[in-house]
Amino acid sequence: MLEDKTTHASVVPQPDAEKVLEQFDTESRFRKYTGFWAKVVSVLAIAMSLFHLYTAGFGSLMAMKQRGIHLAFLLGLSFLLYPGSKKSPRNKPTFIDLLWFVAGVGSSLYIVFFFDAFNIRGAANIWDYTFGVITILSVLEATRRTNGKELVILSLVFWLYGLFGDMIPGLLGHTGFSFKRIVYHIYLSSEGIFGVALGVSATYIFLFTLFGAFLGETGMAQFINDFSMALAGQSPGGPGKVAVFAAGLMGTINGSAVANVATVGSFTIPLMVKMGYTPVFSAACTAVASTGGMIMPPVMGAAAFVMAEFLGISYTKIMIAAILPAVLYYVAVYVMVHIEAIKLGLTGLPKDKLPDMRYVLRTRGHLIIPLIVIVYLLLSGRTPLYAAFYGIISTIACSWLRKETRLSIKGFLKALESGARSSISVGMACAVVGNIIGITSLTGLGLVVGDNIISLAKGNVFLTLLLTMAVSIILGMGLPTTACYIISATIAAPALTKIGVDPFPAHLFCFYFACLSNLTPPVALAAYTGAGIAGANPAKVGWTAFRMSLAGFIIPFIFVYSPALMLHGTSVPNIIIAVITSIIGVISLAAATQNYLLQALNIIQRVMLFAAALTLIIPGLLTDLIGLGLLAGVYFWQKSSMKTVSAAKA
Repeated sequence: MLEDKTTHASVVPQPDAEKVLEQFDTESRFRKYTGFWAKVVSVLAIAMSLFHLYTAGFGSLMAMKQRGIHLAFLLGLSFLLYPGSKKSPRNKPTFIDLLWFVAGVGSSLYIVFFFDAFNIRGAANIWDYTFGVITILSVLEATRRTNGKELVILSLVFWLYGLFGDMIPGLLGHTGFSFKRIVYHIYLSSEGIFGVALGVSATYIFLFTLFGAFLGETGMAQFINDFSMALAGQSPGGPGKVAVFAAGLMGTINGSAVANVATVGSFTIPLMVKMGYTPVFSAACTAVASTGGMIMPPVMGAAAFVMAEFLGISYTKIMIAAILPAVLYYVAVYVMVHIEAIKLGLTGLPKDKLPDMRYVLRTRGHLIIPLIVIVYLLLSGRTPLYAAFYGIISTIACSWLRKETRLSIKGFLKALESGARSSISVGMACAVVGNIIGITSLTGLGLVVGDNIISLAKGNVFLTLLLTMAVSIILGMGLPTTACYIISATIAAPALTKIGVDPFPAHLFCFYFACLSNLTPPVALAAYTGAGIAGANPAKVGWTAFRMSLAGFIIPFIFVYSPALMLHGTSVPNIIIAVITSIIGVISLAAATQNYLLQALNIIQRVMLFAAALTLIIPGLLTDLIGLGLLAGVYFWQKSSMKTVSAAKA
C-alpha cells in the first residue's frame, strides 16, 4: 500500500507537541482568534511579510525607516497576539492591548516620518523625547509578553546602571547620564533600539524566517521526517539516528531549538522509547540534535546573521567556518546514539514500517532545490538578503513541480502569515537588546567588563575563554539565543580580542555557547521540552543532554587556538588532516562519554579515550600521533580482553 510506504504515524501514538510548545516556547502562546480579529491579525501579518519581500527584492529603505516600519509591525502583532497576563482573554484583545497597540505602532512610525526633520534640526525636541519614552516602554512591554520578564529585568538593570553609575564605586563606576541623554541615545542614535540588531532582524532574519515558513508550507518537514526514516530507520536503534538526521535537517527551516525539539520529538521520542531507549536518553538525544540545528549551515540560528553585521564580514564566511564544527558535533551525537543502541541490543525498525526512499525522493526531493539555490548564491558572493529572497521565489516555483507540494493561494497567504508570526519573538529580542547595547556603548561598560575578565584570568587565554563561556551560559539560562549572543558579544567578546584572539573566532565562541545554553542545567529549555514529550525527569534529561553535547563544549576552545577547524588560515592538506583526525577524535569522545568501545570501559581505558579525543581534536602532528596511539591502545586492549573471555568460555 502507498500509505504504508510514506507514513510512520501508525508505529506509535503522537503526543500533543502543541501543549509542550506552549509550556516552553513563547512563540506558541498566541491568542486563538476567530472572526474579525483573526482577519485583522492575518492582514497585518501578511502585510508585514509583503513589505519585507518588496524591500528585499527592490531595495531596502533608509536604515532608520526600514527598522521603524519593522518595529511597528512587531509591536502591533505582539500586542494583538500575546496576552498581557494569564487572566487576559484568549479570543479577543483588551482595551489595554489596543492602547499599547496604538502607542507602539504610533511611536515607531514617528521615527519613520520625522527622522529626516530631526536630522535637519540637529537637536531633539519635546516630541522626540516623548515618542522615545513611549517606544522604549512599548518595546519593554512587548518583550515581556513575547520573551518573558528576564530580558526586561536585565534591560532595566542596565538603565539603572546608566542613570546611577556615579554612585557605583570601583572600576564599574562612571559619571552617570541624565534620563534625557539615555533616551536620546537609545531612541535617536544607531546604537540603541534602531541599531544593528534590529537592522538584522528587519532584513536577514525576517527573510530567512519567511523562507522557512514557505518551505514548511510545501511539506518540507514531512520530507525531512520521511527521508530520515528511510535513511536510518532500519539500522540498529534506528529511531535515535532518525532523530539526529531529522533534527539537523529541520534546523534549515526552524531557527528555534525548542520548536525543533517539539516538531521532531513528537514522533521520534515515542518511537525511541518503544524501541527500547530510556525516556531520559530519548529526550536528551532529540534535544541535543535539535540544538545543533542552530549551528548547522547553510541556514544557522538568527544570531549568526547578527554576528556577520557586528564583525562586518560576509555570512558566507561564517557559514564555511561553521561546517566542520557542526559536522563534528553531529558525528559525536550519532556515535553516542549508535553505542547506546549496541549496549541495549536494539535493532532497527521493520522495513515495511519505513517510507520508501525512492518514493520520498520522487515526490518531495525537489524541495531541496531552494536550499541549493541559497548555498549557490551565498558562495557566489551574494548577500544573505538576496539569497533568501530568491530562495523564497525558488521555493514557490519548485512547489509547482509536484501536485503533493503545490502551493495554493491559501497556502501562499498562510506562509506569509506564519513567517511574520514566527519572527515576532526574535525580533522583539533584537529590539530590546538595543537598550543594553546602547547603554554599554554610552558608558564604556564593554571595555570595563573586558578588563575585569582579563584581570580575573590574569591575562591567560584559556581562563579568559572559560570566563567568557560562563558569561554566555549564565546569560543563556534566561534569555533567547539571539539576545544571549548579542549581550555576550557586547560585554564579553572584547576581553578575548583585547588579549589577542581574532574577533571572528571570539564571536563564534560566544555564538556557540549562546546556542549550547539551551542544554545547560539548571535552565535547559530544549532538554526540558524533550522531557515534557517523553514524560521524563527534566533534571535528568538536562544533565544527560549536557553529557551528550560535550563535543560542542570542547570544539569552540579548539577553533580559537587553531584556524584549521574553521577551514581557513592553513593549507588544504592540513585542513584535510584536521578533518579526519577531528572526526576520529569525536568518535573517541563519544565512546568515552558512553563508557563503551568494543565493550564496557574500565576507568583507565576511559581516561585514555578522553585524552585521545582531546589530542586528536587539537590540530597538530604530535597531538594526532599521541591521540591515535592512545585510541589504538584501548582498541587492542579491549580486543585482547574479549579474546581472553572467549577462550575462557570455550
